[in-house]
Amino acid sequence: MLDAAQLRVQDTVAAAEAECYATINGQRINMMHAINCEATYEKSKKEVPILGRVSKANKAVGGKGSGKMTVHYVTSRMRALMINYIKTGQDIYFDMQITNEDPTSSVGRQTVILKDCNLDSTTIAKFDADGDYLSEDVNFTFESVEMPEEFTDPAGMV
Repeated sequence: MLDAAQLRVQDTVAAAEAECYATINGQRINMMHAINCEATYEKSKKEVPILGRVSKANKAVGGKGSGKMTVHYVTSRMRALMINYIKTGQDIYFDMQITNEDPTSSVGRQTVILKDCNLDSTTIAKFDADGDYLSEDVNFTFESVEMPEEFTDPAGMV
């Protein structure tokens, strides 16, 4: 085991070394106020009985993309989108581009574009007399994803 390749610590990607942009109504917005973001895709599966097997198999039959992020409470953009939806019924879909790139790491950069994001909920008003700063959690779904840039595998992985 001592001769096995190991991940070089400098090849880990620093968590804050990222960029996040949203394209809303054709306008590209720097989401620099984001503290964290995580988008996941969960497959929907159905159990399939198979003759001669004790256990059922599992077959993917679809899926759903969802995400969550925490942002500093410093812009009214998301609230304005939700208020417009409340008043007009017109929902907004937008794309979000997230790029991770740590200049110390040899793995390069990865860019993921979440397509047709749609807000689940938005904080309309907030205060905290005992807090240090205001932030808000934003939950969303997305319909598709693209990955125009991929990390290269770290040395020794292949």
